[in-house]
Amino acid sequence: MFKIKEIYQLWLNKFFLELGELSRFTVQFFQNFFRPPYEHSELLRQASKMGLSTLPLISITAFIMGLVLTLQSRPLIAGFRAEAWLPGIVSVSMVREIGPVITALICAGKIGSGIGAELGSMRVTEQIDAMEVSGTNPINYLVLTRVLACSLIIPILVFYADFISLYGSYVAVNMHDNVSIPLFVNLAFKPLKFYDLISASIKTLFFGFAIGIISCYKGYFSRNGTEGVGKAANSAVVISSLVIFIIDLIAVQITNLFNLISR
Repeated sequence: MFKIKEIYQLWLNKFFLELGELSRFTVQFFQNFFRPPYEHSELLRQASKMGLSTLPLISITAFIMGLVLTLQSRPLIAGFRAEAWLPGIVSVSMVREIGPVITALICAGKIGSGIGAELGSMRVTEQIDAMEVSGTNPINYLVLTRVLACSLIIPILVFYADFISLYGSYVAVNMHDNVSIPLFVNLAFKPLKFYDLISASIKTLFFGFAIGIISCYKGYFSRNGTEGVGKAANSAVVISSLVIFIIDLIAVQITNLFNLISR
């Protein structure tokens, strides 16, 4: 019993120590955010790299999600003879919740692990130390560009995933019925509200920032040689995925609160 209590205390101390270090790293990020020089070319390079590397995986996943969600929902909807509601149900589900979360998790696995491994290898091979010695600010060049690129590209990828998933839903609907594209679009977008898009965009912005800052933190402070690089990449994915669910939970509560107030 004493050993379990001791292990729990050590784990708790390590958790709060890690949280404090991450918070300090985040403050350091915002301090450097307003300090030139600004690496615009590196920011664009990182954004295009992140977008292009995840685009094929997101395309396939989003299409399958829209297809499967429609096929799974159709028997239940057909029991109430409400097949016309099917495009709207899929669009609301994808835009509000499934699209942002699944896309962010894919990016956490693909982009987060890449950032953690890249910065971790740079730390192990002392490239970051060399930048500090030469007078170059590694936070501006390595961290700022990657976090901003991740924060900007993930909302774009989420909108793209929503579009592809709706196309998958359109294909699934036409497996049983003959629905034209204009009619499907009208049925799909009719139940959506403007604040659905706004809340989803804000939520995905926080998803991207969390993935970027956590992955950069894990890679930037990687230790223990090549073994530490693997641990940095792995922990970046795990922690980012957990934080995505926490942010999503908070975002849902805030959205529900605003809905109650607006009524």
